[in-house]
Amino acid sequence: MYAKLMEKIENRTAVLGVVGLGYVGLPLAVEKAKAGYTVKGFDVQTKKVDMVNAGLNYIGDVVDSDLKKIVDEGKLTAYADFSHIRDCDCVAICVPTPLDKYYQPDISYVESSAKAVAQYAKPGMLVVLESTTYPGTTEEVIQPLFEEKGYVVGKDVFLAFSPERVDPGNKEFKTKNTPKVVGGVTPECTKLAAKLYGNVLDSDIFEASSPKVAEMEKILENTFRNINIALANEMAILCKRMNIPVWEVIDAAKTKPYGFMAFYPGPGLGGHCIPIDPFYLTWKARGYDYHTRLIEIAGEINNNMPEYVIERISHMLNRDKKSINGSKILLLGVAYKPDIDDLRESPALKVIEHLEKFGAELVINEPFVKDFSHNGKQYHSEELTDALIEDADIVVVLTNHSCYDAKHIVDKAKMVFDTRNLTKGIEAEHLERL
Repeated sequence: MYAKLMEKIENRTAVLGVVGLGYVGLPLAVEKAKAGYTVKGFDVQTKKVDMVNAGLNYIGDVVDSDLKKIVDEGKLTAYADFSHIRDCDCVAICVPTPLDKYYQPDISYVESSAKAVAQYAKPGMLVVLESTTYPGTTEEVIQPLFEEKGYVVGKDVFLAFSPERVDPGNKEFKTKNTPKVVGGVTPECTKLAAKLYGNVLDSDIFEASSPKVAEMEKILENTFRNINIALANEMAILCKRMNIPVWEVIDAAKTKPYGFMAFYPGPGLGGHCIPIDPFYLTWKARGYDYHTRLIEIAGEINNNMPEYVIERISHMLNRDKKSINGSKILLLGVAYKPDIDDLRESPALKVIEHLEKFGAELVINEPFVKDFSHNGKQYHSEELTDALIEDADIVVVLTNHSCYDAKHIVDKAKMVFDTRNLTKGIEAEHLERL
């Protein structure tokens, strides 16, 4: 089984499946097809399936012409019917792993996808989990599904974990050139996965000794960022009380060529990884009678930043003898990072919730998303005109999109609160930065 599958991977005759056609799965499917493989994509959302089969792109990191070309050539076909998995030699699972309301892992998407793959698996198949999850998921949750079918992992079927490393909007690192980590249940599993990714990507492949190592390193990556952002946020709060500009402090610190990496404060954490992944580790750690205090404190600091933003807005309005209740507040940016249309876990959504609770009259401009819904309510992005800026009691920058003209905004606004340092280098009495 091993030698036959290795030969198929090497000569690119292996048919590859990708379960989940979102921010991780679609770019991966496109790169696999561009590398010469025939790829079948799977998703429960028929809208995504229909758009892929029509060659219509909906992911910012995918080039429109690339998708259309590989679809027209028959190198990529999408299905809502998971029975087509039986035609695949290798399958990657790229589905969401959110948290529930108690900040505990929700791996229901992983479990349902893995069950579908196991149902249609055939001898000699490689299955790779890419969804970020707690250490042990591959061997404790997925492996038994194949063993229940009578397969011996490492002999009849091959199983590995390879964490996704997707940074939406990153202009330098995409799926194609980001180094990859793979960890298989057996050495044979690892080598098959490493060969496959080596044929698809223009990047180094690190072979971990087990799926648990690969799962844990992904959690470490995002926990590292979570904790350091929490430190930057705490520094921002303290610097405000001490009347010290935190952004200048960070600029000064990052001149050191070693021992320091710059992280920046903001209105909170957003995205599909950093706000979520560390809690997978805190949950798993409890099973080993260990309390991850540093991670949980960092999460508390970051989760409280939207409330701190509300506090600062309130103080600024109070100086003008106004309250949040009844004030017209213009919010600039809802996406969790600049120049993308991704609203997942965006702290701006929490800021919106708080401001509406306190009776603010909200006006929103998000140049990358015309309309969106949150908590069952619809929101519309207004065109950013001079009249819109001038009419607001305060303008709050929540996302530093490059299309925003900071100087013009400050000149036209009554008050500006900048949570992202969009206004760097601009000084005005009616301007405050985080």
